[in-house]
Amino acid sequence: MPDGTGGTPPRTLAEALRTRGDDSLTALLRARPDLLNPVPNDLSQLATRAGTRASVVRALERLDRFTLQTAEALAVAPEPAPYDTLRALLTGDEGDPRIERALPGAVGRLRDQALIWGGDTRLRLVRTARELLAPSPTHPSPTGLGPTVAEATAGMSPGRIQEILTAAWLPSTHDPVSAVASLTELFTDRTRMAALLDTAPMEALSVLDRLVWGPPYGEVTSSPTPPVQWLRDRGLLLPATTRTVVLPREVALHLRAGRAHRVIEPVAPPVAPRTSEPGSGSRPQLVDSTAAGQAYTALATVEELAKDWNEGGPSVLRAGGLSVRDLKRTAAALGVTEPIAAFWVELAYAAGLLAADGEADERYAPTPAYDEWEELPSPERWARLAVAWLTATRTAGLVGGQDAKGRTLAALGPDLDRGPAPEVRRRILDLLATLPEGTPPDPESLMARLRWERPLRGASAAGRPDDLRGRLAAWTLNEAEMLGLTGRGALSTHGRALLDALGDPAEGIIPTPADLAAAGLRAAEALRPLLPEPLDHVLLQADLTAVAPGPLLRPLAELLSVAAEVESTGGATVYRFTPASVRRALDAGQSATGLHDFLRAHSRTPVPQPLTYLVDDVARKHGHLRVGSANAYVRCDDEAVLDEIVADRRSQGMRLRRLAPTVLSAQADPSSLLEGLRAMGFAPAAESADGDVLITRAHAHRTPPRTAPAPVPDGPPVPDPTLLGAAVRAIRAGDLASTVVHKTVPEPADSRSRARAVSSSSGKAAGPSRSGDLPRTTSAETLATVQAAAMTGSALWIGYVNAEGAASQRVIAPVRVEGGFVTAYDHTADEVRTYPLHRITGVAELADDTA
Repeated sequence: MPDGTGGTPPRTLAEALRTRGDDSLTALLRARPDLLNPVPNDLSQLATRAGTRASVVRALERLDRFTLQTAEALAVAPEPAPYDTLRALLTGDEGDPRIERALPGAVGRLRDQALIWGGDTRLRLVRTARELLAPSPTHPSPTGLGPTVAEATAGMSPGRIQEILTAAWLPSTHDPVSAVASLTELFTDRTRMAALLDTAPMEALSVLDRLVWGPPYGEVTSSPTPPVQWLRDRGLLLPATTRTVVLPREVALHLRAGRAHRVIEPVAPPVAPRTSEPGSGSRPQLVDSTAAGQAYTALATVEELAKDWNEGGPSVLRAGGLSVRDLKRTAAALGVTEPIAAFWVELAYAAGLLAADGEADERYAPTPAYDEWEELPSPERWARLAVAWLTATRTAGLVGGQDAKGRTLAALGPDLDRGPAPEVRRRILDLLATLPEGTPPDPESLMARLRWERPLRGASAAGRPDDLRGRLAAWTLNEAEMLGLTGRGALSTHGRALLDALGDPAEGIIPTPADLAAAGLRAAEALRPLLPEPLDHVLLQADLTAVAPGPLLRPLAELLSVAAEVESTGGATVYRFTPASVRRALDAGQSATGLHDFLRAHSRTPVPQPLTYLVDDVARKHGHLRVGSANAYVRCDDEAVLDEIVADRRSQGMRLRRLAPTVLSAQADPSSLLEGLRAMGFAPAAESADGDVLITRAHAHRTPPRTAPAPVPDGPPVPDPTLLGAAVRAIRAGDLASTVVHKTVPEPADSRSRARAVSSSSGKAAGPSRSGDLPRTTSAETLATVQAAAMTGSALWIGYVNAEGAASQRVIAPVRVEGGFVTAYDHTADEVRTYPLHRITGVAELADDTA
């Protein structure tokens, strides 16, 4: 492997970063975007920020298992460690070709992310990463190794160390340092160490076997057993505290045959196909048809949800979100369980179709965007939902759980955003795409792959998906199936089209909203032939039902939703006509003749006689009674009908009184009077002040225009290529300004005299100015130097104070000097700028011209 240092070995991480090209720095900033906030002034500041604890922890969490194991092995190796030493810790004495092939890539990834630096002869782990990964009593290493002999014997009496040397057949030394070195040399010599262990009692070897793979600490009593005492006498166990002993790292490595880890996983485990179903994966058409059916159901469910909340949905809790009671009611209206109802509610909210109306009595309702969405073709409506789900950070699976303070998490509540959700969803779908078409994955192999890719965010030691990432993966599989991206567990054709249009995330390309919209359109085109065409007809039956054998055109579906009740859904929707539903259609402005004509035009079967009778009978009674506002009144041309109402006991609560042979007054309001008369079996119609029949339609309540909730990223968002390029140029320019060699600036005479005066008055000697000070020259010297540089085309080092009083140093190449300003190419800003001469504190020539 090349060491990547370009000659002289770097002494610091900053020097190692200076040897990198722009592409390498761009890759670093893309992999660790937290380093860009704000843009570092130079490479030294970038290196400092790359070594902070928060940044290193975030970088380690994004390593795969083998790369992390490589870093863990380097943390227990001597520093600096040659590449061969690192390889030996991973492959052991016997070697492993798979590990040897994968190791250069792992080292390269660590070096690219600035977690290690130095050439292959002197690999160094960033100090913060070593502190996090190296073994300690309070933070055991994942390797299971303990401290070295030197670390374990720190503070031990010199006499005790000499006793250990004698028991281990080693010559005594004159000082503890050489004694520890002699003991370390013994434990790292395989031949001599094997000879020493050959003399150990079997019980002592059993003790070592229990500690060898960790944890390396064990408890002892004040009178240890003979096997433990034998090990302590020879330094094979060293005291950690008064009651514990520890197995030194060198001894453990000998017993492990040189391996730092018990199990090394250099290659990602493959995602295996599910084999429980005979012939699974052989029928992609069945997968697509199943997924298309689920996509159609998803659209119908969102429409049903919006219809249920059309006149103003549930109230918003004071803390935000839906109450448990409202979620149960919504689940009952949709005919699903509460967790599934929470998913559909959150999906509609993420797509911007539902929101809070912002009124004093705040309620949830469809947004104006829902009306636009409803007019789109079915494939495009589905694509909007799929893209919203894929990119949303809101996580419906958390609903019903508890937050860190023990409060229940509510649907549409404020604490449901989880930054890793989009990444996990996309990764699950990408892994499904690696399987042959129509092949569902084995869930266990899928989870194992996710744990390998992000072990620090992976499942528990027992392998259960108890962590957030594991739960997100399980929820993703279920939600993708409900949404129709997968069918029977396998990725559908339109799901693959969506992923292909979004590109490979490994390339570091961040999809823009326009890219997401274009990807959704490609997925919609793939779904279009799989969805049934909307029908313009139903099958009317003699039992007052209408059967819709598929999705209906919107005018037909809207009329049926008013004139009939939905009795069952599925492959075919069954509607039932009732007196109440027909009266509802008449109240909405339909006439009996219009209903008859509409049903005849849209029925493939003759209109049954019972349905004709039902419509005529309800229409005959509809509006025969008129209810207006007197407080309220009832009028009817048929006096016998009014006599019947007055004589009915059920009308007593309305406190009716005859005003005229055809008019009754009531003490109830018009709406209550209408409901009471309908409960008595009459079909009254509401009347306006002018005596006209009022047409009542469902009031569609809409929120003001609302935008969809913005995703909450998991850490700083990955910057776009333009920002990355600008950041690299700014860092390079700032580094040039901070590291360029410049000539010593002579201090002006008046400054020297003032300095001598200050030093004499203070009793202190005036020393030379610090190297980090800005250059100081007189105005005349500044003007002359800048003019000369403009004539010769040379670069200068200047001190500059801006209008806010902030001082900085810059490297400029003057182009023109006139009118009290200097126009120059600023190497620090990588652009041409104009500076007022009076704000330049001083200038100095560069020792080596960098222009």
